[in-house]
Amino acid sequence: MTAAAAVARPYDRVKRVLDVVVGGTALVISAPVQAVIAVLVARRLGRPVLFRQPRPGRHGQPFTLTKFRTMREPDPARGLVTDADRMTPFGAFLRSTSLDELPTLWNVVRGDMSLVGPRPLLVRYLERYTPAQARRHEVRPGVTGLAQVSGRNLLDWEARFAADVDYVDRRSLRLDLQIVRRTLGSVLRRDGIAADGDVTMPEFDGALRVVD
Repeated sequence: MTAAAAVARPYDRVKRVLDVVVGGTALVISAPVQAVIAVLVARRLGRPVLFRQPRPGRHGQPFTLTKFRTMREPDPARGLVTDADRMTPFGAFLRSTSLDELPTLWNVVRGDMSLVGPRPLLVRYLERYTPAQARRHEVRPGVTGLAQVSGRNLLDWEARFAADVDYVDRRSLRLDLQIVRRTLGSVLRRDGIAADGDVTMPEFDGALRVVD
């Protein structure tokens, strides 16, 4: 399933320019920090240092998301099967501080993502969305978004998708600045890292129905 094209807004062009300028600047400034994290990931979690995975972008078109690894490789012989088994204290720290997201700035500069928008989920979810839920793909996915500052992984899927669609309908410079400000506060407080009973977020099974 792919989303229909959203109604273009004058802000969309401004938003793309801001993504390139701000994202590129942040990528350069964070380069020394990323270098240190890369060394630590290699030592503590092994290689590869980066986690790469196809994710659906604008209109549902896949791109390769890049982040720092936060989990060990699966190894049933060592009991490393579930996300909880594979997560390490160091990986949990990277996630709670969002430092694992720094390489994603490259996705922003490339145009795969935006600094603000619905978070890119898994490709296999595309066929599970209702038409209303699929509207989250009318815009580029974001490093942070309205759902993330409204509860992050503590939100259930219905609330998360409702926030995503709300962002698509209300996107503006003012809203983006509010989301960035609230994101910084959430990161400092390390709010909403995981859903209850999960290391991150439980699987979306497609059973939800969001009202248009």
